[in-house]
Amino acid sequence: MPHTAPTIYWFRHDLRLEDNPALNAACASSASLLVVYFNQLPNNQVTRWNVPRTSHHRRDFLASALADLSAQLVARGSSLLVVEGSAEHYLPLLAKEIGADTVYCEEIAAPQEQDEVSALHAAGLTVHCVWQSSLLELSVLPFEPSTLPDVFTQFRTEVERNNVAVARPLSSPAKFPPLPDSFSEIAKKWSAVSGSEFLSSADQALSHSDKKLHGSRSSFPYFLPEFSGGASAGMAHLTNYFDRKLALSYKQTRNGLSGVDYSTKFSPWLASGALSARQIYHQLKLFEAEHGANDSTYWIWFELLWRDYFRFLHLKYGRQLYRGRGLTQQAPPSHDPTRFEAWCRAETGEPLVDAGMAELAASGYLSNRLRQIVASYLIYDLGCDWRAGAAWFESQLIDYDVYSNQGNWLYIAGRGTDPRNGRRFNIQKQVHDHDRDGTYRRLWNAGG
Repeated sequence: MPHTAPTIYWFRHDLRLEDNPALNAACASSASLLVVYFNQLPNNQVTRWNVPRTSHHRRDFLASALADLSAQLVARGSSLLVVEGSAEHYLPLLAKEIGADTVYCEEIAAPQEQDEVSALHAAGLTVHCVWQSSLLELSVLPFEPSTLPDVFTQFRTEVERNNVAVARPLSSPAKFPPLPDSFSEIAKKWSAVSGSEFLSSADQALSHSDKKLHGSRSSFPYFLPEFSGGASAGMAHLTNYFDRKLALSYKQTRNGLSGVDYSTKFSPWLASGALSARQIYHQLKLFEAEHGANDSTYWIWFELLWRDYFRFLHLKYGRQLYRGRGLTQQAPPSHDPTRFEAWCRAETGEPLVDAGMAELAASGYLSNRLRQIVASYLIYDLGCDWRAGAAWFESQLIDYDVYSNQGNWLYIAGRGTDPRNGRRFNIQKQVHDHDRDGTYRRLWNAGG
């Protein structure tokens, strides 16, 4: 039976209407529904590492994602309320104003996100959190999260040996409950922006990006409509990727350093939740049924499993993943603020590293291979704290994902579950293997 009081749906990192179980549950149980997003990407907040919490790249990409989400909601007779500020502060005030006592949202098993929900509980709200960002549902895993294997290969082997099934993506809610009676007044009071107004503000935000720096160099030119942040662009890219049969050669090209086609480029839409992992997997299976499976199509599944693994690690270890020593008993990591700042500014003197850091700062994106290279260099060659590097990636990457970012930095630093106790990359070998003719270094004005 629908909840008689207004209900709130709180979008977090799930900016889509399709395949959104939490949103479906909210629509099915609510007589009226207020849909809200709290824009918590501050313009001027600085971390303990003296870096901004977020860059204009992330803000611009988010703006386009929210604009698309808003337009889709309006087309379904609803509306998106966008509130500038934190959910833990403003959501209880908003709930009180409309007489709501129930909130639906996705569950995020990272410390800050968990603290937000705890604050809502403390404010007297009932919060229904739905675990929905992984490819595999928790109920079908061959083990409990608390007994997750501590080595990825064991996790993958168990999943594949047990033929763990992936659920089909859900359709969007058949019908959205009406907005609360007071929505018009609420929207004015809370300075909400909706529909075309938000699209206009997104375009204005994007115009502030230095597109000259991107130009033809960017591997993910998010200022172009086909790479914008919304679910519409994400689904179009997903379809286009498989239509062009790029999946058949993915394993051979995935270690490329520049260009839009060397990798799937799904990660920015996955990070915001504009695409779900199940939507990608479903398209992958349809592609394999028509064109056949090979090592490359398997590798897309393999990397979706890695993404899941970092999520399940958070369910098992939680806040331990955010300690300097991680899951180990190693001494606290050393740190050199001067060297760290030089790394951020692409001024280390190592051409390949500086090229990668220049691309990251200019475009908000970096290939997976270079992420590993620059991370290794910061930790092992510059002697800096891995958490500082993780904070810089959080600030800069348009595809920042709290689970994958933390998991990958722990992995490189040897403070997670990697049995090899860290991944130190030999820069000269990386140059020889991936940029022997200096094309990438010249592209980003780093010599070489």
